[in-house]
Amino acid sequence: MAAVTTQLENPMRKIRIGKVTVNIGVGKSGEQLEKAKKVLQQITGQTPSSRRARRTIKDFGIRKGEPIACIVTLRREKAAEFLKTSLAAVGNRLKESAFDHYGNFAFGIKEHIEIPRTRYVPELGIFGMDVTVTLERPGYRVRRRTYHSSSIGKPHLIRKDEAIDFVRHSFGAEIVLEEAQ
Repeated sequence: MAAVTTQLENPMRKIRIGKVTVNIGVGKSGEQLEKAKKVLQQITGQTPSSRRARRTIKDFGIRKGEPIACIVTLRREKAAEFLKTSLAAVGNRLKESAFDHYGNFAFGIKEHIEIPRTRYVPELGIFGMDVTVTLERPGYRVRRRTYHSSSIGKPHLIRKDEAIDFVRHSFGAEIVLEEAQ
C-alpha cells in the first residue's frame, strides 16, 4: 500500500497535457482554405499554418505540394482552456476507442459553431475539425531533445487506462465503452 501512495505523490508520475493540435482539412487550396484559417484563428487565438498534400490524387483534384489543410498547436494553459471548450462541443463524451495505447486521444467536431462562445459568421461558413491531444509526464523531453536523446522507460509511459482516468478526473468527461460485436 505504501508503494501506491508514493507513486501517486511522485511529481514525475503526474500526467499533464503536452499539446493540443487542432486541424481543419479542407481538401483544396484557395478561398476555402483561407476561410478555414480565419475560423481556426477565431477559435484558438493563434495564427494557423498550412499543410500540404503528400501525394497527387486525381479523383479529388489534389496535386502533390498543394496546401489543403490548416493546423494550430496549443500548449500549456491555452491547450487546457481549448480542450475544456471543445469537449463541451461533443457533450463531454469520448469513446474508449479515441484513446491509443500511449495515452493520446483524438476526437472530431462536426461543426465549429458547436464550440461554446463561437459565433456563426455567414461569410466564412461552417467547418469541421479534428482535435488531437498528446499527454505526457515530466521527463518526456529526453525523447525530443537534440543532444543525447534517449528512450523513455516502459514504466514511465502513459497507459490507456491512466489517460482515461486523467481525462475523467481533470475534465469531467464521460468515457463511453464500445459494445463487443
